[in-house]
Amino acid sequence: MMKFIHSGKVKDVYELDTKFLLFHFTDRVSAYDIPMITDIKGKGEILCKFAEFWFHHLDFNNHMVRLYAKDKMVVRKLNMIPLECVVRGYLYGSLYERYISAPKLLDLGPKLKLASKLEEPKFDPTTKSKIHDKPISENQILGDKILTKKELRYIKDTSIKLYNQMSEKSNNAGFIMADVKFEFGRDPITKEIILADSLGPDEFRMWSIESYKVGEVQVSYDKQYLRDWLIKVGFKEKLKHAARDGKKVLPPELPSEVVNELLKKYSYVYDKISNS
Repeated sequence: MMKFIHSGKVKDVYELDTKFLLFHFTDRVSAYDIPMITDIKGKGEILCKFAEFWFHHLDFNNHMVRLYAKDKMVVRKLNMIPLECVVRGYLYGSLYERYISAPKLLDLGPKLKLASKLEEPKFDPTTKSKIHDKPISENQILGDKILTKKELRYIKDTSIKLYNQMSEKSNNAGFIMADVKFEFGRDPITKEIILADSLGPDEFRMWSIESYKVGEVQVSYDKQYLRDWLIKVGFKEKLKHAARDGKKVLPPELPSEVVNELLKKYSYVYDKISNS
């Protein structure tokens, strides 16, 4: 009998035995590290299919064993590395916000516009937190002994390599993969570092090549659509004030048109990339 382990922001995790876990990709959605109160019916199935697709197509060992159902996946148990390994190919999202506030600290070049393509993909890791992920420097990773110098170089190089593979596949389907988040774990027996968690529209930012314009807010086919709507209705601003005052704020209920459009975008990008 499977044993419930924990609920993440979008996944429920169960223990099957001493070697394997079951991931249930739910219809939950979160933004700005806040779980929404409205589910996106059908989202879990798409995320599961997308994870299966990338795990099959990427040239790197991963923890997937098999699909258990349309929204469930059996994976190997790993000792997870507490980092989110973000790779950014374009200046957008929180990277753009940090660039605007302190451009010299990021060393990306002067006077870059929103959505500019970076000269080369940037490894931009964050902490792994149930509350709020924060940027962490390579020196901090080494200082906190999360990884050795050799392991950090390996994970950094691997993350950029995987981003380039995903970017090429996305380009062939008519999309730009602006950034992506990877997670890795160690095999408990061999200690090999392998790819883990999930890979889908909750983990990457995807734009249409046809509509891409430097200096503008991009048309997104990922969770950014939800973030943009939350900005529009003032929720992000409320979050800032609440954080400053040490208070919590409840997210708004998502209207049906937002739910339907988000699911439509997830489905569209999966169909295009998986069939390219």
